[in-house]
Amino acid sequence: MTLTRDDLMATLAANQIPVTTVEHPPLFTVEESQGLRGEIAGAHTKNLFLKDKKGTIFLVVAEEETVVDLKQLHRRIGASGRLSFASGEKMRELLGVEPGSVTAFGVINDRDGVVRVVLDEQLTTYDIVNCHPLTNTATTSIALADLKRFFHLTGHEFLVAPLAEGADDQQDETSAA
Repeated sequence: MTLTRDDLMATLAANQIPVTTVEHPPLFTVEESQGLRGEIAGAHTKNLFLKDKKGTIFLVVAEEETVVDLKQLHRRIGASGRLSFASGEKMRELLGVEPGSVTAFGVINDRDGVVRVVLDEQLTTYDIVNCHPLTNTATTSIALADLKRFFHLTGHEFLVAPLAEGADDQQDETSAA
C-alpha cells in the first residue's frame, strides 16, 4: 500500500518531527517553484530519480541552484557507470509519486530500501530544507537534522556528496541507517 501525504504527516508527527507546509498550485519545474513560492525560508530542492547501468536506483536531492553533471555524477556517488533517469513506472513503484512530484519524502514508500539517497553537500549549509510532501501542490519545510532523521526512520542510509559541476569527486559523509 502506497502511503499518502496524510500518512507522511502522521509519521512525522508521531516521531516528533516538526514541519511547516505551504499550499500552492502544482509545480513541475524549479522555475515554476521559484516564481510561486513566496517567502518560504531555507533551501529549496530539486530531485533526480536515477538508475545506473546495473539497475541501482538513486534519489538525488540537490539544492535547486546546483548544476548537476549527469556525465560525471556516477563517480561522485559510487554508481556503476553513467546514470540515466529511471522510469515513471519505477518512480511510482518505489516512491509512490508521479513524475513532477519527486521528493526526498518519497523514500517513506520504499519499504525494502531499494533506493539509495544522495544529498547535495550544498544542502548542509542550510538549517531548513524544503521538499514536496508526496505531491507537488505543497511545499514542506523541515530542519536538515530532522530530514536526516527521517531517512533513518525509513531505513535509508544517505550519502552527502559534492554534486555541483566542477566539485571535487570526494564523498563527504555517509550515514548508516
